[in-house]
Amino acid sequence: MESTVLLIDMQSFYASIEKALRPELQHRPLVVSGDPERRSGVILAACPLAKSYGIQNAITLREAEERCPHLIVVRPRMSLYLQTSLRITEILGQFSDRVEPYSIDEQFISISGCQTLFGSPMETARKIQQEIAIQLGLYARIGVGPNKVLSKMACDHFAKKNESGLFELTKDKLETHLWPLPVEKMFGVGKRMGRHLRRMGIATIGDLARCPLARLRKRWGVNGHVLWMTANGIDLSPVHPDTFQKQKTIGHQMTLPRDYRTAEEIGVVLLELCEEVCRRARRQRQVGWTVSVGCRGADFNFPSGFHRQRTMPEATNHTMTVFSHAQELFTRFWDGQPIRSIGVSLSQLSADRPMQLSLFENNDQQHRLGHVMDEINHRFGPTAILRAASLTRAGQALERSQKIGGHHR
Repeated sequence: MESTVLLIDMQSFYASIEKALRPELQHRPLVVSGDPERRSGVILAACPLAKSYGIQNAITLREAEERCPHLIVVRPRMSLYLQTSLRITEILGQFSDRVEPYSIDEQFISISGCQTLFGSPMETARKIQQEIAIQLGLYARIGVGPNKVLSKMACDHFAKKNESGLFELTKDKLETHLWPLPVEKMFGVGKRMGRHLRRMGIATIGDLARCPLARLRKRWGVNGHVLWMTANGIDLSPVHPDTFQKQKTIGHQMTLPRDYRTAEEIGVVLLELCEEVCRRARRQRQVGWTVSVGCRGADFNFPSGFHRQRTMPEATNHTMTVFSHAQELFTRFWDGQPIRSIGVSLSQLSADRPMQLSLFENNDQQHRLGHVMDEINHRFGPTAILRAASLTRAGQALERSQKIGGHHR
């Protein structure tokens, strides 16, 4: 039986939720934005009416208000948005048990074998769209395809642009619909890869699909093979509910409320990030071999920053061990200029099994101490135990404890 996958994308998700709860704002331009007094004062979501004024995600609130002086501004409520995303998962579960969240506002669902229950793929998509609208008052755009990658591109390039919000991209439509698009429009191709492909004379998705596979494999190895498969509409990855439980990396990145200029204050935030990453690793019973550190400079006119990683002598989720390697990495590659954001991640994950004893360090004590601290914070709140450094002016742990995804709950 031929596979059928749907990609459900919620239009202007945060803004649409706010409008659904406040009907008096239905015909007003509305955006969801962070605090304009801090660096979080950027547009997170804009309703279609606000977008008609040229307002797009990621521009500053100040710029948005200049384009639309009568703009309605709503502060983000991340708990509400997460709960709504889970409600959408429940609705999709009424149509299939194979639902895979892709992001907070996008979800894959496999409806293979469901035709006798709900009709053709397009009929099923329409029923899902109607059910979400009835139960939540939200508008879903749905791409339909024989696999995940084609359903994603069907949604992004076609369903979002037509009146019904639905589009089916089958293999026989590749040549007429997908292949004429610029190569940068293909899923998995960013600006940098687009430039490389154009230098090879590959300007459209069709050019990439017709390019000899051997040429792409010689240039990029396995990644080149994946590019060729995507251009030809081939994707073997299944829709699986547990996809995000099999993380390859645990990381956390923060945009700072002001420019951080000294190694001392940057070290405070770096320690807090390592604490958060290791806490999440311990919760998932994972340890990591590789620690990565990245930052961005404060000067927009002269972009700077770096992203570096190193493999540690042994896999760990111990905060101070990860911090020592992260701090050494940062010190080595930082150019001494003020930074505006910083991130830490742990990768090459494996199960947190019994560890090799060391003659020089009490690893078992460190391991148990981390779990005890986690348990106390779980029972009494995320700030029940804080490192003293977090109480300094540079610390952000208290502020972040009131937020979800960098925004207030």
